[in-house]
Amino acid sequence: MDLNADLGEGFGVWRLGDDEALLDIVTSANVACGFHAGDPATMRRICAAAAARGVVVGAQVGYRDLAGFGRRRIDYRFDELRDDVLYQIAALDGFCRVAGARVRYVKPHGALYNTACVDEAQAAAVVAAVVDFDPTLPILCLPGSVLGQLATGAGLRHVDEGFADRGYLPDGRLVPRGEPGALLDDHATVVAQALSMAVDHTVTATDGTVVGCPVESICVHGDTPGAVALAQRIRAALESAGQPVGAFV
Repeated sequence: MDLNADLGEGFGVWRLGDDEALLDIVTSANVACGFHAGDPATMRRICAAAAARGVVVGAQVGYRDLAGFGRRRIDYRFDELRDDVLYQIAALDGFCRVAGARVRYVKPHGALYNTACVDEAQAAAVVAAVVDFDPTLPILCLPGSVLGQLATGAGLRHVDEGFADRGYLPDGRLVPRGEPGALLDDHATVVAQALSMAVDHTVTATDGTVVGCPVESICVHGDTPGAVALAQRIRAALESAGQPVGAFV
């Protein structure tokens, strides 16, 4: 089972989360590419640190929305979103190459992630950008999402992802941020949810519905309170449950 985290989400002198400590625990790093968070110096630092630890780097692409941290939906023309995503992947890949690595997958961030789950036009733009840049790159997305379906249709590999620290709706989507139950802050609950996804391939929605959730990767957010300790607990629990932790690529 892959364990991933969103990293490099500071900007300038501001740091968000303990990137280096998380890189000692996770197997894949979703690195912000400068649009919703991050900057060139941060991208270079995280890519070098990940490469030194053998952690796989993915481009976490988002809306051009630093002020809103990429969590506000933006309506784009297809070509504009495709090219914004392509720009971000290529920028991060440059810093990966300097570190002796490469971008190995793509994961949308925030509002783009949620929109691409259900919106065919925005999902198609993300897929087109990946096809243009490198059609061997997998796309990380929710099980059953429109993004995953379009990726498969374009000949890309899609990797189903679960969220240890987010609430789920009965249809398998994430509870929107700002609504009750969107964020799970009890560590025991978060660990239990990660184990349920990894072992039983299910997650319990906010209304008690048990939802199928077959995943190859589990995300813990770097800005979750106590993220480092939480990631350590999740990794230890997975390994104790007979789920070896390793990158999906």
